[in-house]
Formats: sequence, structure tokens, C-alpha cells
Amino acid sequence: QVQLEESGGGLVQPGGSLRLSCAASGRDATDHALGWFRQAPGKERQFVAAISWNGGATYYADSVNGRFTISRDNAKSTVTLQMNSLKPEDTAVYYCAAAWSLYREMGEYDYWGQGTQVTVSS
Repeated sequence: QVQLEESGGGLVQPGGSLRLSCAASGRDATDHALGWFRQAPGKERQFVAAISWNGGATYYADSVNGRFTISRDNAKSTVTLQMNSLKPEDTAVYYCAAAWSLYREMGEYDYWGQGTQVTVSS
């Protein structure tokens, strides 16, 4: 069992930056790949980024590649999503999720946080 708690959401202007964090707890937390997904109003939840259990591999959605960076610190059991050059279309609730391997597919993730709101607006 893995518990996940996101933090760091908020309101930011277009072109700005925001840093999301996710604290993972539970016996196998550091053995899991961790990912970020987002869901905008009226839209399906979509993949954003994911990182393997040891940080050695990462995946990004094309829409965020080059702007967002995912990283993890297993000593602190945290995963971070650094978001730069934010656009209004990045507005969504961002969710942290855990899976036993590195995937882009939402259905492969077993554990989910409650989400944190990111709003990009002037």
C-alpha cells in the first residue's frame, strides 16, 4: 500500500513557473515508479510525466517535454514536477500516482493522490 499527497499547486501567470511535490509513504513507496497526470474541466485525465523507481528513466508527454522536469528523492520519498513556461492550457488538477513499473498508461497506476489545482491565468 502506498499513500500519496500532492502539494505546491496555485495560481501563476502565463510564462511563469510552479513546482509540485508529492510525498509518498508506505512500505514499498520507494520501489514504485511515480507519475504525474492532470485533468482539466470537462476533459479526460491525461499523462504528464513519470519516473522510474531509481530515477534512471523518465517519460514525458509531448505537450510538456522541454518545459516540465520530473525528479525524485528516495531518501525523502518525494517526487517533484518542475513546471516552466506555463501556458493557460496547463490549467488542471494535477495528480501524483504510483505503479510497479514505468508506464504512460493511467490504468497501470495502482495508487493515486487527491490532486492539487494548477491555474495558469493572467
